[in-house]
Amino acid sequence: MGNKIIRKSNINKTIRYLKKNGIRHAYYAVRERMEEEKKDDYHYVQPSADLLEAQSRDTAELPWLFSIVVPAYETPPEFLREMIDSVRRQSYGRWELILIDASPGDSVERAVKKLAEETQDSRIRYRHLRENRGISGNTNAGIEMARGAYIALLDHDDLIAPDALYYMAMALYRAKRQDMKPVMLYTDEDKYESNSGYYTLPHRKSGFNLDLILSNNYICHFMAVEAELMKSLQLRGRYDGAQDYDLVLRVVDRLYGTVPAGDMKQYIVHIPKILYHWRCHAGSTAENTASKSYAYEAGRQALQNFCGKQGWNVKISHSLHLGFYGISYLPDILTVRKETGIVGGRILDGHNRICGGAYREDGTCLYQGLHKEYSGGSTHRAVLKQDVYAVDIRCMRVCRRMQKAFEEITGLPYREKVLGCKVNGVREERYIADISGIHCDEAGYRKLSMELGRAAASQGYLVLWDPDMTVAKKQRPRGLAR
Repeated sequence: MGNKIIRKSNINKTIRYLKKNGIRHAYYAVRERMEEEKKDDYHYVQPSADLLEAQSRDTAELPWLFSIVVPAYETPPEFLREMIDSVRRQSYGRWELILIDASPGDSVERAVKKLAEETQDSRIRYRHLRENRGISGNTNAGIEMARGAYIALLDHDDLIAPDALYYMAMALYRAKRQDMKPVMLYTDEDKYESNSGYYTLPHRKSGFNLDLILSNNYICHFMAVEAELMKSLQLRGRYDGAQDYDLVLRVVDRLYGTVPAGDMKQYIVHIPKILYHWRCHAGSTAENTASKSYAYEAGRQALQNFCGKQGWNVKISHSLHLGFYGISYLPDILTVRKETGIVGGRILDGHNRICGGAYREDGTCLYQGLHKEYSGGSTHRAVLKQDVYAVDIRCMRVCRRMQKAFEEITGLPYREKVLGCKVNGVREERYIADISGIHCDEAGYRKLSMELGRAAASQGYLVLWDPDMTVAKKQRPRGLAR
């Protein structure tokens, strides 16, 4: 019921979106949001006391200490208390909570001292800074104090689920049994509405996806980084507002080039459970994306920095959606990105809906049936570049090293033709494989597409889906037999 309420914040978001992107895009954004909310039946369910007790027993002997760093600044006492309580309720008990207070007043300090007297919990550590060093500098002060094997970041007014650290500890346990040591762990998240008490907008994330993280910081919350790495990287003040995104990109940079791109998910581990609740209130970024508009430019600059370190000649632009970015590769992407074997786009049916393009390993189509003007909901994933298992042969291009495989699978010499497409409203010419010599039905195209995806995987290449590349499927004239 709470998800169906028309909130003032939604109206304000729509007005800002209209001013930024125009009436056509705003129309489809509103229509998609309304359809999404109609289908929204999400309910977060707290784990039972019995389950939490069992988790506590099961992990009692695990060795990993988690340091949770929270930079606080004039935090409302009720929010502070709820945040601390969410940590103290953890079923996995090996943690320390490091509160770094940069407030000019003493309200946070008084609230923490009161709680310390009530709980006598020595795992809570507090430090008041003499000056406000900014979000990155304040967080770094906590990182320096951390004694744990992994350091997690928690915002001062957000909440973590009571089994958040349990699932992180179990992920480390499973990795250790496979002789792996993750450098980063992250979980799914949702939004928590302070006024209504409802949990909304679940963000169920993918496993680590190189090109998706180069489009948006989908990792975000709840995130923990191996302590030695975190202390060597720390946060950089010049990217305040997007300091977490900059951190993630620099973790990726440490792996990129030393670990095959397809294997990076063994080191950056996704825990597919909603374990972080991002509080929505009037001043929060979760509720009002315009409240920290500078953060989105900081994110663009952090991404530009990452690309520069790789030696990529690119142009990075803001997309229609705040916090989401587009990378234009000035030389050919398949030349620049040696780990990418195939790039492909989407296929539209006669109703302007996606009927092909990006495929999972089981052959199903991502975003099947989605209108071409829709972004894929609150995560906007359907309009973002991302790595997939396979792309459609009718809208693809392969790198030189994979052209032999293309010819063996299709029986055709590899040739290319021009595909016109729009990128950020500007018409560009792209090239795709010329398959005019292939005549088959939908199942046949899908079969060839999957075979090429398997060939790319076997050779260690990524397959990149670029939704800016679009082919409209030719429709049969009315009255003709199918």
